Amino acid sequence: MLKIIHCADVHLGSKMEAKLPKYKAEERRVELRKTFQKMVEFAKKEGVRAILLAGDVFDSDRPFKRDKEFFYEVVKGTPEIDFLYLRGNHDGKESSVEGGIPNLKTFQEAWTGYDYGEVYVCGLEMTEENALSLYATLTLDPKCKNIVALHGQIGSVSGMDKIHLNKLADKNVDYLALGHIHSYEENKLDDRGRYAYSGCLEGRGFDECGEKGFVLLEIDKEINSRFVPFAKRQIRECVVALGATQTRYEAYLAVKKEILFAEDLYRIHLTGEIDYERDGLAEEIEKTRRRVNARAISSA
Repeated sequence: MLKIIHCADVHLGSKMEAKLPKYKAEERRVELRKTFQKMVEFAKKEGVRAILLAGDVFDSDRPFKRDKEFFYEVVKGTPEIDFLYLRGNHDGKESSVEGGIPNLKTFQEAWTGYDYGEVYVCGLEMTEENALSLYATLTLDPKCKNIVALHGQIGSVSGMDKIHLNKLADKNVDYLALGHIHSYEENKLDDRGRYAYSGCLEGRGFDECGEKGFVLLEIDKEINSRFVPFAKRQIRECVVALGATQTRYEAYLAVKKEILFAEDLYRIHLTGEIDYERDGLAEEIEKTRRRVNARAISSA
């Protein structure tokens, strides 16, 4: 059985847009690197043959030196796994891919493919020049199990960073590995294949709530896919109604009831009319939380 991980939108070096204090943002950047490393360790343990990175490994087209060194050291240190790196819109052309690494495989502005027995993995880095023509130039052997990688927003139009799903139907695609959208999504492409966004590895802000991770493909007679939640922390947002509370302590208990996972990051909106003093209530709840990792508490 061949195993491939579909991962995307790692965004190494992200500023972490979660309204976090500076020290916490840096902690999250470290956690992101550790989560990527843990995913590679998971891959080694599971006998994964290749990790398909469907865009935006880095958060900038000029990534920080520490992030580039980290990524390439991980790749070099795992020679038994191929890293199939398709650059996305954040990676850009300025983030030069380091050459001379045998297990680092890249894609070009024309369809580029790699054979793994009866499994064929191909991808294309989208440009203004090829965004309209890429569908006509995709040719796949119907006898192979075909995995296709692209980075962009799916829809019913063609263009830069836009993927016209209907134009990929009936092209002998078994699994369309996508990047760009930061939440997991999988659905039918046509009678033969399906498409999936793996989502990002770690949520970076409160617009990226929910489970984050990657997709594990197990390929034998067919391609079986499984989403693997893998983030160190989930980002959660919730509303707490305080209208029925009589004291600050009751307000604290109402908030605490919503915070079920101490490791996660929370944004809590406090709503409702109260008779007791509200000045400093958010700060008091934050101080009282002890081990609970609630952040960016706000009142509305």
